[in-house]
Amino acid sequence: MTELASFIAGLPKAELHVHHVGSASPRIVAELAARHEGQSPVPSDPAALADYFAFKDFKHFIDIYLTVVDLIRDDEDVRMLTYEVARELARQQVRYAELTVTPFSHVKRGIPAPAFCAAIEDARAGAAADFGIELRWCFDIPGEAGLPAAEETLRIALEERPDGLVSFGLGGPEIGVPRPQFKPYFDKARAAGLHSVPHAGETTGPTTIWDALRDLGAERIGHGIAAVGDPQLMAYLAEHQIPLEISPTSNVRTRAVASVAEHPLPQIVAAGVPFSINSDDPPMFGTTLEEEYAVAAHLLELDAAGVAGLAKAAVTQSFLPTTTQQKLLTEIDDYTEKWPA
Repeated sequence: MTELASFIAGLPKAELHVHHVGSASPRIVAELAARHEGQSPVPSDPAALADYFAFKDFKHFIDIYLTVVDLIRDDEDVRMLTYEVARELARQQVRYAELTVTPFSHVKRGIPAPAFCAAIEDARAGAAADFGIELRWCFDIPGEAGLPAAEETLRIALEERPDGLVSFGLGGPEIGVPRPQFKPYFDKARAAGLHSVPHAGETTGPTTIWDALRDLGAERIGHGIAAVGDPQLMAYLAEHQIPLEISPTSNVRTRAVASVAEHPLPQIVAAGVPFSINSDDPPMFGTTLEEEYAVAAHLLELDAAGVAGLAKAAVTQSFLPTTTQQKLLTEIDDYTEKWPA
């Protein structure tokens, strides 16, 4: 392990763009597949999952992702998955994570909304006690399921309102799923005090990001890499300090970007647009948050202090209270000052 990799491994971190089911480790996916042997195309052998997760394009990724969602059959599956995702994040010294959760996908498969929310909250409490990690939730509309999914996601968010819920999102395919149609749902979620964090501008152009800003009141943009194609948009994001949630390996694996070397992160930095580094769906993309920090460090030619800056940016762009942010920022500074120990 290089010196910088060692620094990254021990660095206290926050993660702002990481998906609930998409974070299931091969061990957990295989265990769930074994429980439902013969009922799912998902392999029950962890070694076979790398080939299964070889995505041809973004549509293929969504298709495969939904087969994994199908493995989550009851509230105990939900609790186990959430707790194990927290374990893996904590192993990487993640102190705080805003986990993107899609309750509609599980409720429509037969898990009652109250049971689903109770399961993630039970796992959240267990993870805080056992691993020292704080989880918060972004309830995410699966865009491919249309307005009924938006209606149900909003209902669950407002009626169940689990303690960890901080934001309202929109994911799934962008092509053929216009952002403006979701405006009424985001308006109601924001009126109820939830932050707006839709995906936009990953597999479509800058217009999708403008729509997310103007119609959905986006406070952060999931991915948003297409912004580099519109200088006016880049200037707007920089002026208003609206962060992009960047996941380099994800963008390559879904074919949104041809290669890591061609990733637009350096252009985003040069334009003064704020950003955080995230892992998105790490096991499915064969990555970790640690590896994403290493990729960003390579793209931006960062030393240890620069990498610490990535961690601090995620903290300040999070929805943590200011006092809690400051504690984590102090922990990052203390770690950096003592490096190498």
